[in-house]
Amino acid sequence: MSQRANNELSSLTGIDLAVRGGSGAAQFTTTHWSLVLDAQSESAAAHQALEELCRVYWRPIYCFVQLQGIGAEEAKDITQGFFASLLEHRNLAAVRREKGRFRSYLLGALKHFLADEHRRVMAIKRGKGQQLIPLDELSDDEQNAMEPADPVTAEQLYERRWASTMLERVLGLLKKEYAALGNAALFDSLKQLLPDEPGAPSQENIAAQLGITENALRQAFYRFRQRYQSLLRKEIAQTVATPADVEDELRHLIAVVRA
Repeated sequence: MSQRANNELSSLTGIDLAVRGGSGAAQFTTTHWSLVLDAQSESAAAHQALEELCRVYWRPIYCFVQLQGIGAEEAKDITQGFFASLLEHRNLAAVRREKGRFRSYLLGALKHFLADEHRRVMAIKRGKGQQLIPLDELSDDEQNAMEPADPVTAEQLYERRWASTMLERVLGLLKKEYAALGNAALFDSLKQLLPDEPGAPSQENIAAQLGITENALRQAFYRFRQRYQSLLRKEIAQTVATPADVEDELRHLIAVVRA
């Protein structure tokens, strides 16, 4: 993997702290994927839910496309075309037959898309001139060099990008919550306790920096992990069909991060 991708995953292996010994299944009501699966017609709510899921998953898709030997700019066009096609021409009957995880459904749909030469050359949605997914956010190394020295398959890289995307998203949500309460500095400090890496600051050092006791820091970090766990489960729940799938998907995510 590229150094950036390595850093993304290694810096987030603290996920074990948040998942191990979790507090049961996430509350499972109406989620993005269950809404799409349950849609009996092309409802506006189902379309909006599918669009939101697509916006989360564009990085894994882009990486998969590039590892087909496709250049950066063409890969961006294909990624845009794939999502435009998925949102415009989706077959909800086929979606319901999938009855699984959005991660798996999306990869299967992409493979079919790439196998169709006509669709493969389709770029941004015709006639609109709009980019549905913000691909301009790609960093230079994501656009240009998709881990050529790492002997992983395109599917393995898709899984890695999926894992790092989910974890980045959860940490981003958690950061916003802390910032809204005026605790942005506390978030930055507590986040350093997640990685299990040599050289990571000790709780004693962080407590000293914050001017609090080690016991107070341990309590703050406990609350941090609990909220991290809750947000992760909620994000995972948005992409699976049943409560039982949440636990399976969490175990799969940990396996991908550890690989």
